[in-house]
Amino acid sequence: MENKLYVHGYSNRETLRLNDQAATLDDIIHSDTIFPKGSHILEAGCGVGAQTKIIALKNPDSTFLSIDISDESIAEAKLMAKHTDIKNVQFEQADLYNLFYEDETFDCVIVCFVLEHLKNPAQVLSELKRVLKKGGTIVAIEGDHGSTFFYPHSIKAHKAIDCQVQLQKQKGGNSNIGRELFPLFQSAGFENTVISPRMVYVDASRHNLVEGFIKNTFTAMIEGVGEQAIREGIIDKQTFEKGIKDLYRTAEPDGVFSYTFFKGIGTKK
Repeated sequence: MENKLYVHGYSNRETLRLNDQAATLDDIIHSDTIFPKGSHILEAGCGVGAQTKIIALKNPDSTFLSIDISDESIAEAKLMAKHTDIKNVQFEQADLYNLFYEDETFDCVIVCFVLEHLKNPAQVLSELKRVLKKGGTIVAIEGDHGSTFFYPHSIKAHKAIDCQVQLQKQKGGNSNIGRELFPLFQSAGFENTVISPRMVYVDASRHNLVEGFIKNTFTAMIEGVGEQAIREGIIDKQTFEKGIKDLYRTAEPDGVFSYTFFKGIGTKK
């Protein structure tokens, strides 16, 4: 099951981090996630519904089918929709490699922070293209850990970040997939492909991002893989702990942090 390959796990802490991430990055990555009114949209890999909550509310005149392979995540997403009174979303358990929907079912498809976890993202994009109507739009959003830079510089912080890169690679994923969206879209046969980098730049003048992104999103994500990375011998405990401390150090008044997400949009002809 693909859900076993999710390197971050399915803890309550991870659910909280995903929701913090979604709220923090809303304006940066979803300011233009607006679909034509009346669209029927497939959200592929909805997880606990952290992104669903944002895109569904931005598109109240459209309907969403949000799917994930994890029953646990679907249950969390349904609770989220109930608590936030979202009524334009239906949730289903489904395998992205083998969708049971008919050809050309959906007007649009969105896949957000999912391709990085897959062993064969090209195969999934091909399957998503199959269920997308001719003339329909696909949107994909992914990060790229290789885009991370910060001040003060810390080799140990980069080593801590590399722990997630290595763990995800072991499970068949790719933490640097953001830079590959264009060739992936091209190989899947999507046309009119446009890739836009969405840089998250943080210094002390951007208070919400200091807390929301440096601490609660990125560093929390890296910190969450520490025990596994140490256990598997990717890094020693002392180096990892110093790397995490140095990442938190970038949130201090003289610190700087930057990371780039990539948003791809293409059409099916």
